[in-house]
Amino acid sequence: MTLPELTLPQMLRRNAQTMPSRLALLQKDFGIWQPVTWAEYDRRARHFGLGLLALGLSERGHVGILSENRVEWVVAQLGAGMVGGVAIGVYPTSPANEVAYVLGHSEAEIVVCEDQEQTDKVLERLGELPRLKRIVVVDPKGLRHYESPLIVSFAELLSLGAERDAAAPDAIETRLAAQTLSDLALIVYTSGSTGKPKGAMLSFRNMRAQAAGVIERLGVGAQTTNLSYLPLCHVAEQMLTTMAPIYAGSCVSFGESVRTVQEDLREVAPSLFLGVPRIWEKLHAAIHIKMMEAGGWRRRLFEAGLAACAPFACKPPHERSLRERALFGFYYLTVFRALQNFVGLRKAQVALTGAAPIPPRIVAFFRTIGVPLVEVYGLTETSGMATGQRRDTMRPGAVGEAVAGATAKLGPDGELLVRGEMVFEGYFRHPEASGAVLRDGWLHTGDVAVLEGGQVRIVDRLKDIMITAGGKNLSPSEIENTVKGSAFIKECIVVADGRRYPSALVQIDAETVGKWAEENRIPFTHFRSLAEHPRIRELIEAEIGAANALLAPVAQLKRFHLLTKELDHDDDEVTATMKVRRANIASKYAAEIEALYRPERVPEPA
Repeated sequence: MTLPELTLPQMLRRNAQTMPSRLALLQKDFGIWQPVTWAEYDRRARHFGLGLLALGLSERGHVGILSENRVEWVVAQLGAGMVGGVAIGVYPTSPANEVAYVLGHSEAEIVVCEDQEQTDKVLERLGELPRLKRIVVVDPKGLRHYESPLIVSFAELLSLGAERDAAAPDAIETRLAAQTLSDLALIVYTSGSTGKPKGAMLSFRNMRAQAAGVIERLGVGAQTTNLSYLPLCHVAEQMLTTMAPIYAGSCVSFGESVRTVQEDLREVAPSLFLGVPRIWEKLHAAIHIKMMEAGGWRRRLFEAGLAACAPFACKPPHERSLRERALFGFYYLTVFRALQNFVGLRKAQVALTGAAPIPPRIVAFFRTIGVPLVEVYGLTETSGMATGQRRDTMRPGAVGEAVAGATAKLGPDGELLVRGEMVFEGYFRHPEASGAVLRDGWLHTGDVAVLEGGQVRIVDRLKDIMITAGGKNLSPSEIENTVKGSAFIKECIVVADGRRYPSALVQIDAETVGKWAEENRIPFTHFRSLAEHPRIRELIEAEIGAANALLAPVAQLKRFHLLTKELDHDDDEVTATMKVRRANIASKYAAEIEALYRPERVPEPA
């Protein structure tokens, strides 16, 4: 499929002209789904863009957006794009210092804040934001007595834009006509797991190329439906909320809150669903808990279904034998369909996981119960997906082949290199870092990969490969993801570099372990008391033993330490996207790590 040579705002305008009354967006407010047509989407974006000009946005000025996913997020992004502005997403879970860093580094002139909580973060660090001209608030409740002259409501901004539109109806048309695919559209900040976040600059050409790749590989079309819930400041959600839907003309739904995702999924029943590994792990844990609660014959039927259907889980339906189809049909009707309804994915024609490695057992589980889960790979620097599995070639552990418009190859040291129009323009205000990853037309991803049957399999980050004291190369991600295949383990951080053997810091899943403790009459009051109970240690020891059986002897965990608190973004232990900050963890838990390598005391004979 060849997409029109149009920018994202130009494509929005075309959709508004060719299918004005067709549904583009849905937003749930107070339990009711509110529709937005393509004509309304275009009108709001147009008025927002003109409103930005009324507030003094400069030529190609930068606009920050600090909010959970909602219609106003994409209206602000496309509105800024319509007048030549550049959008910058900021994680709404970020503390004030991280918000200030992104807004300051990106040179944002105007920031859109969802509510009082997000506005307070900006006001707290106003002295660090000399370029900031205005704060636009979507929900101004609680701000009545704020005296800052910078604050204006989202509704007031739209009114300003509507007045400008009425006075000069051709103003937007003139700006859109002058727009080119080379224009900068979006700056997406990386997670910053190893240092300060970097701002990846994406042009309209990058976004159009990404849309083409997604549409080709995932089969996105006008009838596709999607629930937008992962942060829109992450490129993975951008590709499925703005890029592909605007070019394909498909509908995107916004739930009431990130806390109502499970309920919203059941109501929307999307045909396309993206989950980062942690989402799939949570859904897996939710099913595990449900089956523990069900008990009896239901649990036995569930376990029998998994055992019977697992051997052909990766086979496309049309390649399955008559016996395999009959087996799956029986278990689908008796147990799997109910589980798909429970997680809201019964109508999913394709589900995908990406953004980080995922435990193979989690992928196998969802494929077994009939969720068409494919693995994809991409970076902020590739504007989203660079490789992806096809639904009829789901090789376990692989991430598919390069999408349409992209080329992938391996460098001399096994590093994956990618080339194509979706490769970003460089890092904002960081030419040295740009030059380090963009060389001779190829993006050096920093990921070690191998090719298996024409598909790419990611081994690990080049910088994360560990070498034991015995000289053995280990992939911590492989070990960690194998261990995290357990429903009782939420996080695993491997330690092995320069050590005699691999060990790990392990964080239990409080929900599933808590449920197990209740069933086994184990008293506990909080996370620490649960993690420190001897029976819980025995449980986790058994789970790690099961994981070790799947690993090569050199990669097996010899010892582990159970964390007595959950890793927290506010404690600088994980990023806003929940990626572990390995260096910070190694420093903070240095004593616990050293204890893992002390000789074990042998009890003296009685």
